[in-house]
Amino acid sequence: MALDMLREIQAFVSVAHKRSFVAAARALGRSPSAVTRAVQMLEDNTGCKLLNRSASAVTLTEAGERLLPHAERLLDVQRDATDELAALSGTAQGWIRFAVPQLLGEQVLPGVLATFSRRHPQVTLDVHYSDQSLDPLQGKLDFVVRGAFPQSSELIGFPLWRYRRHLYASPAYVALSGLAQHPEDLPGHALILHTAPRILKAWHFCRDGHISSLRPHPRLRLGSGDAVYHATLAGAGIARLADWAAEPQVAAGRLVRVCPQYRLTSSTGQDPQMHAVYPAGDIPARVRELLLALRQAGEAQTRQAR
Repeated sequence: MALDMLREIQAFVSVAHKRSFVAAARALGRSPSAVTRAVQMLEDNTGCKLLNRSASAVTLTEAGERLLPHAERLLDVQRDATDELAALSGTAQGWIRFAVPQLLGEQVLPGVLATFSRRHPQVTLDVHYSDQSLDPLQGKLDFVVRGAFPQSSELIGFPLWRYRRHLYASPAYVALSGLAQHPEDLPGHALILHTAPRILKAWHFCRDGHISSLRPHPRLRLGSGDAVYHATLAGAGIARLADWAAEPQVAAGRLVRVCPQYRLTSSTGQDPQMHAVYPAGDIPARVRELLLALRQAGEAQTRQAR
């Protein structure tokens, strides 16, 4: 009975966060009908209607609003207890929920997920792909991977790997439009700008310690790093890309560096860093092991790219 109640609470919390029975079912790995039944059973057991359901939205009732923080704390206690028992048994189990940039799902991460899943078959990985600066606290995520430059906040930073950014284009684009050697050669070229999580006002070029800046006037503005990457491969123009993602394509002859003597940095000449952020407090051992595996894989790919 206690296990049934826990599953009902899990279903309720997931629907409350996702505002959708279908999305909650997908996150929990259950069918929508099973999630619906679980929430109905919880409502029957509590004697309160917890969710308002309509064709367009799912919202919390007053009773649901009051129950949600208690239900969340109960799930946190259950997860902590599971972690403690797993540590005693030496077997990792439970969920790891995290978010990464979309491009990371194409490179680096797939191999990490495959190896980690084989090593820990009792751990369920729930991965969200987004280029937005998600808050792990609000999203109930164990961690969020971000690129560029870490910012101080109430979140804890976990460094993954440093990398460099350069401008790239396809050989077909270069054959048609020429190869820009210097930033001042870029006006008139088709520039591709990544607009998530924010629109950059300037590209900062570093050569021999000297910083120069250019305000890009893009022909394409794309809200996904993955879309920028593939548009560049397709010959749509020149884009700023991470070396760990682009250099394998350079080696394969599918991309070339533009302004090859320059790298793109912060306004103060700093190279970016992939990093993870997570809420304050101890992170479970299984999460730390996954982060360390991701760091190792990212560092290896970056070394190969140089």
